Amino acid sequence: MTLLYKLKQDFSDFLLKPETNWWVEISTVKPYCIYYFGPFQNFFEAQTAYPGYVEDIESESAQGIVINIKRCKPDVLTVFDEEEKLS
Repeated sequence: MTLLYKLKQDFSDFLLKPETNWWVEISTVKPYCIYYFGPFQNFFEAQTAYPGYVEDIESESAQGIVINIKRCKPDVLTVFDEEEKLS
């Protein structure tokens, strides 16, 4: 994790209400998906949990995995490309 990334994350977290939960956002390039796992009470809980989620996603042969731990309120837990799934 780079210093710039950490500062950006800390600043965006500061703007959210303290009661906003932490989530693990995992995106993949192929297939294009964004997964949300949580909620977690703090950053460290999410950081401890995410390797298991990554392992599951890797077992499905997903490529281009990117992990982001952040405070948010996701509307849906899985976002995917409808057209890609149909082909």
